[in-house]
Amino acid sequence: MKKKEFKAESKRLLDLMINSIYTNKEIFLRELISNASDAIDKLYYKSLTDRKIKLEKDDFSIKIKLDKEKNTIVVEDNGIGMSEEELENNLGTIAESGTLLFKEENKDKQTECIGQFGVGFYSAFMVSDEIEVVSKKFGENKAHIWKSKGVDGYTIDECDKEDYGTTITLHLKEDTEDDKYSKYTDEFTIEGLIKKYSDYIKYPIKMDLTHEHKKEDSDEVEKHTEEQIINSMVPLWKKNKNEIKEEEYNAFYMDKFYDYEKPLSVIHTKVEGKCEFNALMFIPSKAPYDFYSKDFEKGLELYSNGVLIMEKCADLLPDYFSFVRGLVDTPDVSLNISREMLQKDSQVKIIAKSIETKIKNELETMLKERREDYENFFKTFGLNIKFGIYNSFGANKDTLKDLLLFYSSKENKYVTLKEYVDRMKEGQDKIYYACGESVAKIELLPQIDRFKEKEYEVLYLTEYVDEFALQMLADYEGKKFANISSEQIDLSSKEEKEQIEKTNKEFKDMFEIMKEEIKIKDVRFTNKLKNHPVCLTTEGNVSVEMEKVINAMPTDERITAEKVLEINDNHPIAEKIKKLYKEDKEELKKYTKVLYAGARLIEGLPVENPTEITNLICDIMTE
Repeated sequence: MKKKEFKAESKRLLDLMINSIYTNKEIFLRELISNASDAIDKLYYKSLTDRKIKLEKDDFSIKIKLDKEKNTIVVEDNGIGMSEEELENNLGTIAESGTLLFKEENKDKQTECIGQFGVGFYSAFMVSDEIEVVSKKFGENKAHIWKSKGVDGYTIDECDKEDYGTTITLHLKEDTEDDKYSKYTDEFTIEGLIKKYSDYIKYPIKMDLTHEHKKEDSDEVEKHTEEQIINSMVPLWKKNKNEIKEEEYNAFYMDKFYDYEKPLSVIHTKVEGKCEFNALMFIPSKAPYDFYSKDFEKGLELYSNGVLIMEKCADLLPDYFSFVRGLVDTPDVSLNISREMLQKDSQVKIIAKSIETKIKNELETMLKERREDYENFFKTFGLNIKFGIYNSFGANKDTLKDLLLFYSSKENKYVTLKEYVDRMKEGQDKIYYACGESVAKIELLPQIDRFKEKEYEVLYLTEYVDEFALQMLADYEGKKFANISSEQIDLSSKEEKEQIEKTNKEFKDMFEIMKEEIKIKDVRFTNKLKNHPVCLTTEGNVSVEMEKVINAMPTDERITAEKVLEINDNHPIAEKIKKLYKEDKEELKKYTKVLYAGARLIEGLPVENPTEITNLICDIMTE
């Protein structure tokens, strides 16, 4: 027996790796299966280049054997095997990788080995206190056994083994209060781990499964064991998409992502060149129940050559496309990569940028060719797109602006900004919008009537982020956005503007009394209104809707829009207050408060003293 010590740095790395790199213990099986797949890859590749070797792909397999009594797991492959020297180099020195060396030696040839760093094997020490590796290299007569109990070192000896390949036996640790290692001898548990992490390993993973059935005419249960292939082997995303039916995509999505509705769209793509990857992504028909909660985790599944690395890789999706479900499979990311390393990985960044473009293109195609589907999508996930424009100081606005939809006063349906601009009236230099809780409530705004009368299209903004997003956009194709409730927006003719300005100057002192009574920026007559007596407009960049949104947030921040009470100069109420100004200024103050309260209610703002306003209305009615 040849007893050997790990090098000092290898001991430290082994201890660090078990306690830090692999925080998820169940990952050990993925690592051992991936190593077995690599060993088979090497022999299969050798058979393709050496005519003397008569082996077919169907000859290879990986076998898992469980023994509850002995508390062991065995992972066996009929791959290329290892010589004594290779056992020494690959397992005796941590972070030496035979797979990495093989890939470097054959970098100009088609090889798809999974492992790279040679540390994955040692993840098995998280669940076992002793590991035995029996291996016989293809073409050699001698077999060797490597044994280790961890950092104390290892032994290598000659042994008997009939066939080439490698057999790894894990002697599981004893159960503790926190960790039940014996669960890894349970068929159901191991089958689940294979399905989760290694379902798309391209060689069959076989395991003896126990089946139970009742005897005929008896309640007695019979058990029988049968070897079954556990994994699917060929991932859907690696098939030619021309050969895949829509039903297959739908079934895959609904099964894998636990949705009972088929997706709105499927994005199946393969990218080659500087960065290689396959991606299969889905745009759901509806949002998951926790989508708008803090518990929701975005991300795509990340695979390395068919082996699951991460269930939700957030770095692959921007926040505004967080609704996308799916996966990415690439040979350019290490199987053993950590979340911290992923954030710095240049290949992941390249993949993420490509994926972002693919998703955007799919949404634009849906908008152009399947308008109804897109409108359904936007009703569900449009908020994400709008936040994407507003967040990061508008860094992504050019990417997302053509995906926006808003309800149109003219079309009575949802339209894009481009559709609005393309049919703007001659001479119109602004994109008009109005804000409110719903389309129905915006329709009741006093300012709307004049715009409809003059046949100007108005976009209805009904979500709290809408106006913030438009302000971040600033303009679209050179046309600036304008809130119809802004005091600067006036569709009057030059003559009409001159006339109303003259009237306002005449009653300047009256307005000072009114303004002082209700403590707002200004009071004036207007000719913007058709039938309504009053409306509220604002000066500056803060609108009434912005005031409502920000003040409703659970923070200490409070803002106030600079409000202007505008009174319809063509309404009988205008003559009434002019008369009161001349005859009864105290009564004028009562009317002012009532008019202002009415204007606030129209805008969905609270009335500060409803009891006082009610009493004033009753006083006026009984006079």
